[in-house]
Amino acid sequence: MITILSGSNRNDNHTLKFAQLAKQLLQKSTKEEVVLVDMAALASWSVTGDMYGNSSQPQVIKQLQDEIIIPSQKFWFFVPEYNGSYPGIVKLVLDAISVRDSKESFQNKKAIVTGVASGRAGNLRGMDHLADVLNHLGMFVHPNKLPISSIYKYMDDNKMVVGEEIKELLQKQISQLLNFN
Repeated sequence: MITILSGSNRNDNHTLKFAQLAKQLLQKSTKEEVVLVDMAALASWSVTGDMYGNSSQPQVIKQLQDEIIIPSQKFWFFVPEYNGSYPGIVKLVLDAISVRDSKESFQNKKAIVTGVASGRAGNLRGMDHLADVLNHLGMFVHPNKLPISSIYKYMDDNKMVVGEEIKELLQKQISQLLNFN
């Protein structure tokens, strides 16, 4: 299983649109199951001290970990730029998951990272911050982190991601992800 994580929990976020396109392209390139996790779908989960309890974790976190994170061997993180880094929801979810079965969730698994930003840097710093956390958890992060800058140039009037240029960029990362052993 390959899991794509869309790292914004804002409603109607643009990061999800890039992750959805990536999922469509990835499904055409592999026979492996591809799952998309939308952080906005975790909205019912509230941040409490219970998220760090082995037995008191919210069911949505346990289910995410048991049904998606543990079975996945490869991950593709799409992270928007929030205050010069990646969104706190991504860190919170990683922290919560690391409490229970951390080794089975992260150890020796592969990850590739794509930054999404309306500015010109494509979340370069945030991708490095995330890569450091993933490495600490025992994951191998592909060195080619893709910064997607000035995202609106890839979106049409309906805010849908379009164009051959972006598809080619994502296709290159797909190839790297599938060949990352």
